[in-house]
Amino acid sequence: MAISLPERTTTAVGSLTPREIVAELDKYVIGQAKAKRAVAIALRNRLRRQRLSADIADEVTPKNILMIGPTGVGKTEIARRLARLAHSPFIKVEASKFTEVGYVGRDVESMVRDLVELAVDMVREEKGDEVREKARAAAEDRLLDLLLPPPRPPAPGEDPAIVREQSGRSRERLREQLREGHLDERVVELDVQATAMPSFEIIAGSSVEEIGVNLKDMMGNMFGGGRSKTRRLKVPAAFDHLMAEEQSKLVDMDSVSRTAVQRVEQTGIIFVDEIDKIASRDGASGGGRGPDVSREGVQRDILPIVEGTTVNTKHGMVKTDHILFIAAGAFHVSKPSDLIPELQGRFPIRVELEPLTRDDFVRILTEPRNALVKQYTALLGTEDLSLTFTSDAVERLADFAARVNDATENIGARRLHTVMERLLDEVSFSAPELSDKSITIDAVYVERMLADIVKNEDLSRYIL
Repeated sequence: MAISLPERTTTAVGSLTPREIVAELDKYVIGQAKAKRAVAIALRNRLRRQRLSADIADEVTPKNILMIGPTGVGKTEIARRLARLAHSPFIKVEASKFTEVGYVGRDVESMVRDLVELAVDMVREEKGDEVREKARAAAEDRLLDLLLPPPRPPAPGEDPAIVREQSGRSRERLREQLREGHLDERVVELDVQATAMPSFEIIAGSSVEEIGVNLKDMMGNMFGGGRSKTRRLKVPAAFDHLMAEEQSKLVDMDSVSRTAVQRVEQTGIIFVDEIDKIASRDGASGGGRGPDVSREGVQRDILPIVEGTTVNTKHGMVKTDHILFIAAGAFHVSKPSDLIPELQGRFPIRVELEPLTRDDFVRILTEPRNALVKQYTALLGTEDLSLTFTSDAVERLADFAARVNDATENIGARRLHTVMERLLDEVSFSAPELSDKSITIDAVYVERMLADIVKNEDLSRYIL
């Protein structure tokens, strides 16, 4: 699962100390000080390595991290926020989706290819921002060409310079109207690229990704991909289309590919979730039976990627020596020691994340920048509805979430999403029609909406 990046921050990441990195993570993730400390040191070490001489820097490899803890306690969120803070290419993959070479399924090298594609999109967007003004001017001129009739030829005896001057004045007046939005309802005819063949990817039993051939790129023109068709678009849509075309002309994709590959090699982060699912439980693999054979095979396929190898991608060869790998798993059934020894050795930093308590839930509901109470208040604010949560309501919500986690499955902070949806079900449904646009959620309201469900364990198991 690719996660879109980056999210810009106002602080230059190169100047952040480990303590400041932890403070940035605290804005989004409650608790888990050990895990935050570990990733902060890992990020700072990456910055330190960039200041070393080339011969020493090549020898300094990332200290990969293994996070151990139940679901919903912040493992993925810590890694995601770290990548956004560093403006690094970041991708989350699930170890259970991969299979050993020779089995039907995804090849482990696809995680690196996906990371490169993500980095290419990041760099292309950055390069597009650099040429945005130039592309805007070119798109504006092309749109004016479509809106204006061709200049008339000079009449006999008429000065051509005067005709050009009059045509130029008309064009500038139209340019002002375009910028002020007076032409937004006008429709223009635009030649756009016709796609005669849908995008598709071939997946076969072994790794067809290794072939390195993109059929869509190779055969697109053969099937009419180069043809164009005429579309009628309103001026704003036509302008956006023309601007995208101009940006693509101005951006050098060879340079984008080189920069993206370099960024992946030097600052890429791969988050491997559910790594406990590929651990052989209690040494069961020794028997050579069941799915544990495949599990150990996946571990052995992942090992060279983590150790450092070269992966062939559409944008060039990528070395994985300095990619930071963060693995995570609940390890309820298996243990980290059930992983093959070679893979264990490649994750020297291990941190255990603590289960969330009722007090943590109170803080999660209110303190982070993306706190659930803030999210729902903003969402219903779009309906001109003023939603207010009292402190005792937040306390009761945390109580109910903690009780349901104890009584059923402990899914950590994700339980709060379910509880909040159930709590605000009536308000969300009726918000556009309510005459009273100010609602206060207090402990009494929380009790009325949730108490009966929480008391009935069978009911709460299915509803919450």
